[in-house]
Amino acid sequence: MSAQRDILSIEADIVTTLKDVYDPEIPVNIYDLGLIYEVDTEEDGKVTIKMTLTAPNCPMADQILQEINDRVGDIDGVTDVAINLTFDPPWEKGMMSEEAMLELGFL
Repeated sequence: MSAQRDILSIEADIVTTLKDVYDPEIPVNIYDLGLIYEVDTEEDGKVTIKMTLTAPNCPMADQILQEINDRVGDIDGVTDVAINLTFDPPWEKGMMSEEAMLELGFL
């Protein structure tokens, strides 16, 4: 790992980075939308992200996944990024953070 960064530091940077990725159709980042189910970082810098989309037929899916791959891959200490897209459990608005619900007018 570059500069011997620890996993917790890398994962904190990953979360910060994911909070800068937006679905172009929704003015809330994918992390606060509740689209990220799990981030797993190994000692060798390999990162696996388990996530979903708001809908299986999301027209922006390829763009969102590419942006995640590019941005997370640029983080110091990350050597590889794998994104596992799942729809189980399916996304629902209750998965959003309170901030996201407020931004979208659900609170």
